[in-house]
Amino acid sequence: MRDKVAQWVRPEVRALSAYHVPDATDLIKLDAMENPYHWPDALIESWLGAVRDAQLNRYPDPAAARLKDDLRGAMGVPNGSDLLLGNGSDEIIQMVMMALGGAGRAVLSVEPGFVMYHMIARFLDMDYVGVPLRQDFTLDRTAMLAAIEEHQPAVVFLAYPNNPTGNLFDRSDMAEIIDAAPGVVIIDEAYHAFANDSWMSQLTEYDQLLVMRTVSKMGLAGLRLGLLAGAPAWLAEFDKVRLPYNINVLTQLTASFALRHRAVLDQQTDRIKQDRQILLTELQQFADLIVYPSQANFILFRVGAGRASQVFEGLKAAGVLLKNLDPAGGMLSDCLRVTVGTPDENATFLAALQHVLAGKTTD
Repeated sequence: MRDKVAQWVRPEVRALSAYHVPDATDLIKLDAMENPYHWPDALIESWLGAVRDAQLNRYPDPAAARLKDDLRGAMGVPNGSDLLLGNGSDEIIQMVMMALGGAGRAVLSVEPGFVMYHMIARFLDMDYVGVPLRQDFTLDRTAMLAAIEEHQPAVVFLAYPNNPTGNLFDRSDMAEIIDAAPGVVIIDEAYHAFANDSWMSQLTEYDQLLVMRTVSKMGLAGLRLGLLAGAPAWLAEFDKVRLPYNINVLTQLTASFALRHRAVLDQQTDRIKQDRQILLTELQQFADLIVYPSQANFILFRVGAGRASQVFEGLKAAGVLLKNLDPAGGMLSDCLRVTVGTPDENATFLAALQHVLAGKTTD
């Protein structure tokens, strides 16, 4: 069996590790940048009524036309731009690379950045170029421009805010990168709801600019819905590699319903932003931490050298699950990332962190 697998599975695939999602059973889940709030009971009852007549025996609208109209309004997509929908932003990244890929074609982004840019490039046998950020996680414009000149990437990904660092890059630096790019530039605005800034309104100013978003961080992670906005000429080509009926009936109905009740999602987002500031301030009181500013719904912080895994495991033993970024190495050595939870979850995390850093147990 092993010989057969080695014979037929592509070497670059065998060299990869599958994307790991840790078991969060009985833990306070602060590792995946999810909105911690459920809908009010009255809204749930209304939603159940909206999906009660869903025709599950029929294929969904292949174009998701109504949902696209709802998203255009909710996301402020400018006139003249089109939308492409995906099963999460991951599928959109894959569609873009499938359409633009080929022998010698390159994907360029920053490091540290969203891991799926690198992973999907490897899936599709494209060259991946990761340009290091500066030590404070800001964009190195000179290095980016030099890498673009050298590698002539088919696509450049810039997350805004960046994941996993949480910061916004300088807009003038980004504008120079967009101008210099020979292919498309995708601004990944997965955390736009928390950032108070966006490139969406600039879409029609650049032929090669596309903006990608997801509804996951707004409180709809279970729907797995991503979108790409930009010039119809680009999206029409990417649409050719989209699998048919990729946005299912329940996702279409539920997303449209949720966008009609956007005020609830916005209230939750506002609460998370307030709690982010409180959590940031509290973390900054720990003398042995380096805490990085965030415009997302998570906070990156650095513990003492060599202590990240110990702190991670200590928090997990106390019932709190974070993201341990230390195994990635490089600039993320000794780093952990915490999602902003409810006030009670944040308080539990802070108390557990204080005990773990002090070398105490949390029994």
